[in-house]
Amino acid sequence: MARSIPYNVPLNTYVLREAIGEYRSPNDKISRMQKEGELIRLKKGMYIANPTEKGQEISRELIANNLYGPSYVSFQSALSYHGLIPERVRAVISATTKRAKSYSTPLGLFQYITMPLAYYPIGVTQVIIENQYAFLMASPEKALCDLIISTAGLRFQSAKAASEYLLFDLRINFEEHPNWDVEIIQQCAQHNRKTRELNFLINTLQDG
Repeated sequence: MARSIPYNVPLNTYVLREAIGEYRSPNDKISRMQKEGELIRLKKGMYIANPTEKGQEISRELIANNLYGPSYVSFQSALSYHGLIPERVRAVISATTKRAKSYSTPLGLFQYITMPLAYYPIGVTQVIIENQYAFLMASPEKALCDLIISTAGLRFQSAKAASEYLLFDLRINFEEHPNWDVEIIQQCAQHNRKTRELNFLINTLQDG
């Protein structure tokens, strides 16, 4: 592996050619590195250095942001990242303003769900990992809103129904996040997407 190729950062073909240096046929070099396991192809024109070369883990959240954008990690993936649900979600699920899309890669499935443009930036935070890289992630509150809004047929008739959804369907660990920022949910509810359900969610979280 060329020393100048950064790890854990998705690279497009142009940047990768610059990183590997002077080669008569850089595309052949890239192809050879991929066959030898030094590079992992994420999609046409995008690669990432194999982390086993340096004993590092790959940030699938960072890949999700770069694979298709604008986007931020949300839904069950964000809830899992925040430690609010017990399962580790196999696919990385993100919100985007573009059309829905999915990518099947050697590192797993990456899915993207369309959200309205004005609603999109509410409750999105930047997660910085050891001052080395950063990615966009939904806050716990925004992840819940995204999930409720995008789940077809999901309706709450009461705050009790919302509470049962959180406890039994999602199995939310409230001890992991005792203080909910309901203002984020209130902002989301202003966009007329399942407003009643989000208001019931607010009542549930405020009641503890």
